Amino acid sequence: MRVVISALEERLDAPTAKGLAQAVTRAIRDATLQPGDQLPPIRRVAEELMMSPTTVSAAWSLLARSGTIRSDGRRGTTIAPTARGGERYTRALRHESPVRLDLSTGIPDGALLPALGPVLAGLSEPATPSSYLDDPVLDELRAVLVEDWPYAAEELLVVDGAMDALDLVSRTLLRPGDLVLVENPGFPPLLDLLEDRGVDVVGVPLDETGLDLDRVEELLPRRPAAVVLQPRGQNPTGVSMSPTRARRLAALLRGHDCLVVEDDSSGPISTSAAISLGAWIPDQVLHIRSFSKSHGPDLRIAAMSGPAALLAPVRHARAVGQGWTSRLLQRVLAGLLRDDECARSTAVARAEYARRRELVVDRLATHGIDVPGSDGLNIWVPVRDEAAAVLRLASQGIAVTPGSPFAVDHPTGTRGSAGSTGSPAPGGPTAPAGHVRVTTGLLRENHAEVADLIAEAAAAGAWTAQHR
Repeated sequence: MRVVISALEERLDAPTAKGLAQAVTRAIRDATLQPGDQLPPIRRVAEELMMSPTTVSAAWSLLARSGTIRSDGRRGTTIAPTARGGERYTRALRHESPVRLDLSTGIPDGALLPALGPVLAGLSEPATPSSYLDDPVLDELRAVLVEDWPYAAEELLVVDGAMDALDLVSRTLLRPGDLVLVENPGFPPLLDLLEDRGVDVVGVPLDETGLDLDRVEELLPRRPAAVVLQPRGQNPTGVSMSPTRARRLAALLRGHDCLVVEDDSSGPISTSAAISLGAWIPDQVLHIRSFSKSHGPDLRIAAMSGPAALLAPVRHARAVGQGWTSRLLQRVLAGLLRDDECARSTAVARAEYARRRELVVDRLATHGIDVPGSDGLNIWVPVRDEAAAVLRLASQGIAVTPGSPFAVDHPTGTRGSAGSTGSPAPGGPTAPAGHVRVTTGLLRENHAEVADLIAEAAAAGAWTAQHR
């Protein structure tokens, strides 16, 4: 036990709960503490490190929330196995039976992606530099990205998709115990990632134009380390932030030591104009734009902008790990972005996704079901009974995603999030108790028929779902 105390004492920067939690994570990272190792009792740690038992207990709570430690009966508190996380994402994509129409994935329609052949055929010269030391961002890609970026960013970095960017940011700029504000409902892989990092995740509800500013203002005295948001085509609600809301949010956050991380996952297929708080508070903003939905998930490319001071630790983490995103793939993306036929193809896809969404949303409205948002591949449908709705649609060969994995504060429902204040599901006055996410971007035909089935499922209770 003395060895453990010494290891924590050497790594303790501040006698606070967050400082102690960070000391434990550093000891694990240095392999001084291993999975299965036992931690001393709280009172002993407090006495040896001259801290209050309450502070040590709070540190243990932070570590337990992140999955770093666990209570193991008679063995006491031990370092947890390293494999963890992904539970929300797994639940969101789980199918209990085969389906004929999968509207649960949130992925783009492969038929609407631009053709790669012409661009690949044009790569006649050597495709990659011969040195590990070349600039990790190709000049030709940087130039085309800057032309369409929503603000004048100081630096630009290319990474392997939006989740790679979010992973890098969370590893380098956030610490266990940091307060992070996220949209509620939010994106399950992001919630998994942040919880895995041991940060204190607090959900902020959305309305039709973005984050609830009153709730953000209420939370500012708690000194949030970061706000993570999707500026347009938010997944799952389809809400896009208005310029007025963006300007007011920037004014609210200006001067606070609070990072703003913008995940523009819809990118070029969004019907809303590109927007960023970087136009008002560039020193606080990291803006991420993904090209997976517009140009192909397997390209695995996203771009991230920000001030040099914020990007420096991110660049360092990449340099000692992945190094850089394939320059061959960067050349392919640059070619796609400059190709006129590709631009026309992307415009067609954008219009088609919007058409499919509108057809389903308008049909649901005839059933008295109001759906929030106006953009993106998905819709967020209020339902009377979440499990019953998913089961009802599955019995008809249609897969949708249950809403609970998207909820920050309510593991079995989504009250208080976007869409929960709309009209009740048809068939009675009871307010919606949950939601389902439907990827309308994958619905090529029979929009009215499918919308009618969704409306019936939205009204279903547990008994009707089991006996139809």
